[in-house]
Amino acid sequence: DCLNGDKYKTGKVAPDGSPDPSVFSTEGDPVGIQVGTAIATLVRKGAHAPAPGIGFRHLWGRGKRAELLATAEVEPGALYDEFAPNLTLGLPFVRTKVSAEWFDWPSLPELFPVSFPGVKTSRNGFLIDIDLDRLKARIADYFDPSLSHEEIERRYPAAMKETSGFDARAARDTLLARGGPDPDGFVRYAYRPFDIRWLYWEADTDLLDAKRASYKRHVFAGNLWIEARKHEAKEGFSRGTLVRDLADNFGNGMSSFFPVQLRDDRDDSGRRPNLSRAAQRYLARLDSTAEELFHRVMATLHDPAYREANAGALRMEWPRIPLPGWPDGEAEGASAELAESAARGRELVRLLDPEAPVPGVTQAPLRPELAAIAVPSTVDGRNMAGDDFALTAGWGYLGAGGAVMPGQGRVVERAPTREERAADPALGETTFDVYLNDRAFWRNVPTAVWNYKLGGYQVLKKWLSYRERDMFGCVLATHDIQSFADAARRISAIFRQPFPRAS
Repeated sequence: DCLNGDKYKTGKVAPDGSPDPSVFSTEGDPVGIQVGTAIATLVRKGAHAPAPGIGFRHLWGRGKRAELLATAEVEPGALYDEFAPNLTLGLPFVRTKVSAEWFDWPSLPELFPVSFPGVKTSRNGFLIDIDLDRLKARIADYFDPSLSHEEIERRYPAAMKETSGFDARAARDTLLARGGPDPDGFVRYAYRPFDIRWLYWEADTDLLDAKRASYKRHVFAGNLWIEARKHEAKEGFSRGTLVRDLADNFGNGMSSFFPVQLRDDRDDSGRRPNLSRAAQRYLARLDSTAEELFHRVMATLHDPAYREANAGALRMEWPRIPLPGWPDGEAEGASAELAESAARGRELVRLLDPEAPVPGVTQAPLRPELAAIAVPSTVDGRNMAGDDFALTAGWGYLGAGGAVMPGQGRVVERAPTREERAADPALGETTFDVYLNDRAFWRNVPTAVWNYKLGGYQVLKKWLSYRERDMFGCVLATHDIQSFADAARRISAIFRQPFPRAS
């Protein structure tokens, strides 16, 4: 009996949109338990026989406790959906969507065997910044021996906060004794999808909680990485972020980053493909490359048909990739199919890379269907100026431990104009005007674009949450306004991408 009590899965809303409080709610505690809780009675009889299947049903809404009690003695066959759980996926007790060919396909680690977890600073507010000069100023203060530990703690509390695994004063003493900051330590950092920042990466001490030196070694110009996870905590699959730099972990838990190339074990100037032996044999038979395979993987993971057909399996284990003619590569037309899908994946990678210019999408002349999306505007039609660039609509705030939490912000949902609808009718029946403040907004962010998720985040809303003026410390620049518009247009173009067959 699934009572749908997990707030983080259902949002406490039934499928019809009505409230769906926890079955443990009371008058004194109307919220009840927020995290999903499993209660089981397991019985093994002396004369044991394997159960032939599972009986499953959903209960929703305020009346689910009463419904549960009222049906306690009803014949189960009249209430439950019967199915046999999949042993290979770990015996999930819910019906799981998975393609019949799923287990014939290679998993991501069976293609790209080497991956790395993301960097964990534990001091994000001190070691990471959108503005490089501001980050350098903080680090210069930290390495200034004339400033006491107490003064650094007053200016930058996160840098000097003691934890069970971090002696803040000892770490700073060690670094001060060494000398100034590492000039090569300021590196580009994929903090969130479509949000590239700066990180001060320090090799010595535990100033970075988990610095991932082995990961950093393989970050070099031209290398491509893909983010994925073995288990997806949320209902919808949204992995497959394209990364070129060191990266944070996206969402709760640890991400894994798979590169297409690795530095040679003995010579840093050497390169070798990050391929399993099976993948090497497969590509050799098709006269293909690791880069083509990487782009095929990217295209597949973003294919809506693939995600829909394998929604259950993608939550339970590593993504598996359908490849033409796998494993021997001898299927007719396999080489051409792989090359075609890789070409589409290459276009997708350009859209997913926030620092790669894309003619027609981020470079003029814009494609007609994209030009009307996320247009910077003001309520009285004048050009933006001054405080119009201040993000003050309540998009983010500081939570416990100084973590940035998303706020409600201000969006106005409306029907698109005839011109907006004609531009791209496939992105939803409504569109949003997304406000910076009470005077300025981005006009026409289509519903599908506004709701788009990647790496476990609602991308555009997450981007805004970090740039609220009270936390950001200043108003947005012209390039920030353009970055939001560019991201919205990139996402719109992704929705219009043709994808390879997931078979």
